[in-house]
Amino acid sequence: INISVFPPSNACIGRYIINMQITSCGHTYQRCLGDFYVLFNPWCADDPVYMDNQAHREEYVLNEHGILYEGVYKHITCRPWHFGQFEDGILDICLKILDTGASYHHGSDRDHCWRNDPVHVSMVVNHMISSHTTNSIMKIPENNDYLKGTKPFSWNGSVPILQQWYSGRCRPVRYGYCGSLASVMCTVMRCLGIPSRVVTNFCFPCSVENPLGINEIFDCTGKNLCGKDKLWRYHCWNESWMARRDLNQCCGDWQCLDPTPLETGRGSACSGPTWVRSIREGELDLDYDGHHMFSRVNSNYVGWLSQNNAKKMKFFCDPWPCAQRLITKSVGSEQFEDITGAYKYELGSMKNKEAYYRAYRRIHPGYCNASNCHIDRELSALKNPFLSDSGINMRLKMANCPMYGEDVQLHWLLENLRSENKNLKFNLCAQIVTYSGCPMDQFWKDSVNVTLGPREVKTIPLCISYSQYGPYLCDHNIIKVVAVSDPECGEVLMVSRDVVINRPPVIVKLLSQPRLKVPCTAEISFCNPLQEDMKNCVMTLEGCGLFKEPMTIDLGTLASNQQARTVVEFTPYRLGSHRLLANLGCHKF
Repeated sequence: INISVFPPSNACIGRYIINMQITSCGHTYQRCLGDFYVLFNPWCADDPVYMDNQAHREEYVLNEHGILYEGVYKHITCRPWHFGQFEDGILDICLKILDTGASYHHGSDRDHCWRNDPVHVSMVVNHMISSHTTNSIMKIPENNDYLKGTKPFSWNGSVPILQQWYSGRCRPVRYGYCGSLASVMCTVMRCLGIPSRVVTNFCFPCSVENPLGINEIFDCTGKNLCGKDKLWRYHCWNESWMARRDLNQCCGDWQCLDPTPLETGRGSACSGPTWVRSIREGELDLDYDGHHMFSRVNSNYVGWLSQNNAKKMKFFCDPWPCAQRLITKSVGSEQFEDITGAYKYELGSMKNKEAYYRAYRRIHPGYCNASNCHIDRELSALKNPFLSDSGINMRLKMANCPMYGEDVQLHWLLENLRSENKNLKFNLCAQIVTYSGCPMDQFWKDSVNVTLGPREVKTIPLCISYSQYGPYLCDHNIIKVVAVSDPECGEVLMVSRDVVINRPPVIVKLLSQPRLKVPCTAEISFCNPLQEDMKNCVMTLEGCGLFKEPMTIDLGTLASNQQARTVVEFTPYRLGSHRLLANLGCHKF
């Protein structure tokens, strides 16, 4: 007897068991024929996650290899990531996540009725990534302290994280950051059949008090002071494709889900699902957490100078808008795709202003009946004056692309827009900044007097040596360089630049052609570029489909300019396209 089961498009996802009952001569016998899994089906036109583009289905459902984009707006870096949604045991782990988080929205999960709705499934997964009180998948270190766990940036893929959570009796894995949280969520969603991708937002505001304003405070030396608000250099979240029946959508579209718990003024919480188009249109009443997501791509930057008498004053600057760029991996390509236009209209356009006015009235109920001119006046009063209003233009331009061990070279460009001389004194400084906007050590200070003739343009070279920044860099490879004029000279002018220090490359070379179930070798090499020893060097290797457990190789101490080579052997156990990832950690990073 051949048995065929045809699950309807509204069937609940999960593991099913087929039993056969036989009645013969008054006796009844039960026999289990086996089990099977039902998932969401983006190939089925009746399914709420249906996606009609085959290339998009291959990228957002079937592709196990991803790329995380990091760095800063003017220097975007990338690193590969293994989603591994088809690895052995991952589907069972994903269903365990739904079981563990089922009580989040529903109190009881006896009938599993919510499991046919991708909206509710995505909310449960979103909550389980890092917001569940005791059983969340991953924790974010408090105050950047991760001595009791794994370094957040050392993970290469989702599979070890999910396996560690499952084998550890569903206790949170220590530690992760926004990129690993969004990537783990992407793995779970793709495994369940929901098309998903990881998005990176550069210049991400995290404000506690004013939803549409982000404040940064500096002292007279240019040091960034730690305030309540944080301007993240980048932030990663997840997008999933589904038709929202709760919004009467008949076709699928991208929904934004942010699994990273962020401070909202009422405690920390994850966000979503939020229809991406509703964010762009400023229709905040339509969706979950719409006002949070809108503010994260439309906040206004305000910079303050804190003086000795505890008073604050705004300085002249040319602030970059928040959410300068939103990108994701392109379909079928290693390049990134700019999707900023999906979240907001072009800055200054009529549609952009209309969406902002619409959202402003919903976020601030006191302005419900205010005119657009009234809102414009309020916004103008908040913003910093532009540098050109002071008669001076300034910018910091990179002269090199520094790697660990190399000096940072910048060109400080100044232009006098007026017909009279300008005599100014500037304080210069550099300090380490985490990706989440927390200011760390200020390691370099200087001061310089600048004289500009009428309409004169001047270029001043700046150099920060490795010996100055090296001892402070650690895992945080972003340096903030600031030039601020002395308040005693009158108007305060400020220009800043975030500098990314690139990590030295690890080179992976295959020594033989990989074949299924045939031993293969690869050479991993790394050269210490520093003028000092690198201690406690550990190489972590991961390759879904190549070896089932991550490999750890202890390299010990590498002397200056010493090259380390190691050969590893593995036996590919699965057909398909695979990627061998190597990550080096040491006392420096």
